[in-house]
Amino acid sequence: MRARPFPKEWLALIQRHVVFSRSLSATDRAELLGHIQVFLAEKRFEGCGGFAITDEVRVTIAAQACLLLLHRSTDYFPRLLTILVYPLTYMAEEKRQVGEHLWEEGTVSRLGETGRRMGSLVLSWGAVKHGAAAPADGKNVVLHEFAHQLDFENDAADGVPGLATREQQLAWAEVMRSEFASLRAADESGIPTLLDTYGATDPAEFFAVSVEAFFERPRALRASHPKLYAELQKYFQQDPVEFSAEVVPL
Repeated sequence: MRARPFPKEWLALIQRHVVFSRSLSATDRAELLGHIQVFLAEKRFEGCGGFAITDEVRVTIAAQACLLLLHRSTDYFPRLLTILVYPLTYMAEEKRQVGEHLWEEGTVSRLGETGRRMGSLVLSWGAVKHGAAAPADGKNVVLHEFAHQLDFENDAADGVPGLATREQQLAWAEVMRSEFASLRAADESGIPTLLDTYGATDPAEFFAVSVEAFFERPRALRASHPKLYAELQKYFQQDPVEFSAEVVPL
């Protein structure tokens, strides 16, 4: 798959729409393009709500998702078969706990979701485009949802991706437990945080918002959460500071 020349039309779409790709080294860009070819050959895309899937949609999603694969010997999100794309925000049924033994059901608007047993991942094209065009605002729905897919690789949605050794697992658990507790405490007391407080929901969401911050706000994350940054850097084998568009105030 990678042996084929990368389609010029796809390359033009990436250069036009996926801002972070312009700052990658030549080596990383070549690796990313190879991953995109495999990803697009393996995954099926479906439009929802009357939305038409085009090469721009497929390539813009794939480029952002494949950033998570650079420098690592890894499969291509093996649990994921289908990517469903809505034009904008979509509505979903949700069951929410409002008391110890009390739940309520309702409809909520969403930009993306995935699940360990779904085999699919849902995205809002509006949110995907924004994430590709604004690579340093701390928000990226593609990185967030595909981080969940990495989380599922150890057969659980627990905020722990597939780690090779017991030593790595212990180091990861120690840092993540501490950082998750800090975010929950900050959320409960209303203290402003770099990490999205949605990450205080549970360890799985904490991992996903940490991945967003790692790639979108790497300098700020490294400065304010050095241990968290170091764990993510070891796992991803990347230092996003090298290609980040983040502007840090003097």
